Amino acid sequence: MVRNSWSRRRTALGACLLPLVLAACGGGDEGSPPAPGSCTLQEHKTWLGNYMNNWYFWYRLSPRPDASVYTDVQDYFDALLYTGSSADFPSDRYSGSQATESFNRFYGDGATLGYGVSVAALELDRNGSLPLHVRHVEPLSPAARAGVQRGDRVLTINGRPVSELIVAEDFAALTPAEVGNSLVLTLSRAGTERSVTLLAEVFTLRPVSEATVTTTAGGRRIGYLAVKDMISQAEAPLETAFARFRAEAVRDLVLDLRYNGGGLVSTGATLASYVAGSRGAGLNYASLLYNDKRASNNQSYAFTSRLSALNLPRVFVLMGRRTCSASEQLINGLRGAGVEVVAIGETSCGKPVGSLPTSACGRTYSVINFESVNQRSEGRYFDGFAPTCEVAEDFTAAAGSSADPLMAAARTAADTGVCPATAALSDGRAGALSAQAVRRRSGAGTHLFAEGDAGVGQGMLPR
Repeated sequence: MVRNSWSRRRTALGACLLPLVLAACGGGDEGSPPAPGSCTLQEHKTWLGNYMNNWYFWYRLSPRPDASVYTDVQDYFDALLYTGSSADFPSDRYSGSQATESFNRFYGDGATLGYGVSVAALELDRNGSLPLHVRHVEPLSPAARAGVQRGDRVLTINGRPVSELIVAEDFAALTPAEVGNSLVLTLSRAGTERSVTLLAEVFTLRPVSEATVTTTAGGRRIGYLAVKDMISQAEAPLETAFARFRAEAVRDLVLDLRYNGGGLVSTGATLASYVAGSRGAGLNYASLLYNDKRASNNQSYAFTSRLSALNLPRVFVLMGRRTCSASEQLINGLRGAGVEVVAIGETSCGKPVGSLPTSACGRTYSVINFESVNQRSEGRYFDGFAPTCEVAEDFTAAAGSSADPLMAAARTAADTGVCPATAALSDGRAGALSAQAVRRRSGAGTHLFAEGDAGVGQGMLPR
């Protein structure tokens, strides 16, 4: 497979063919093994083993454990996953499962159960010597109503000091199990401490949180658009935002995808089509390639015509460790159409594979079913996309503001064509909280970065 020639440019396309709102005990697509007649342990395991042998992208490389020795379906599922490492594929750190109710809530209703506050634990050293900040607050959440803001320093979570939580790699408290669960935070802002008690609830997500137009120092009209979730509820605000950008003669666009864990391929294709315009005419945005047993399911998503498209030759993308799956697919798809993507921030998560979720016995399994490539057949960027312009994030600055180092770098690059000199990243990467550990400690399945993030993690769903 051809790899992109951009320095360390590795294309990770997260996508999943999604028949939405799956039945709690139903199977998935035609060709899947029949759903269990009953949800006994034995029947559930039999169904799962047959499904993995038919639909798992790495079925040739994955283990074949004896199902009879497992008394828990989740343990059996974990044992079925590919854990090796070949020249082309690292071990599977993406497949997972979750309650079907939660899955349908996110992808069907555009809502989630939570508190609405996310913290920046992945950026910290394990010794807890650096402050832990709130990095994102969902606008319609309990946290927002309580006045929690990005940049608030978190001192304790449910009475436990954050230094202890960082060492233990345990942020499960930020992900509630049910409505009414409570979360008590001790926060500090401008030297003033306060305690906040939040009650978990189901709230509506705002996938497109901000769209603004400003003028750079060099006189260029630049649009800023923050997109956090690639879900169908993003479509209407995207049209509104790009109609405004076009009306106000925007010459450059900054897409903020730093916390975008992915979602629907179709939503990413829509966003890419607004950016590329006529440049994408007749081209594939992404092709999804299944295993040899399921090759008949291979499909492509094309760029589409949009009245408010900007027809841009380049776009600035703010990204980081949580830029994953369908949001990485956007980067790859635009580059495949010849649009220059200037990536600002940190290396993205590296997920060029996706899932066609299927359900059984109240669980929805988001197993890796396919890989994704762009018009130029570029893919397999499991190491993530390296930034064109490496910039450390400042969680005390409002995202997208003039004080935001990533946004400031984009504005400078738009004017000068070069990456501005910035402070080197304080690299706690080697000692940072591992993504796998966050996933393991949270018990959240596909919530790979479960530090309070709303939704269902790194999604790439073909719909």
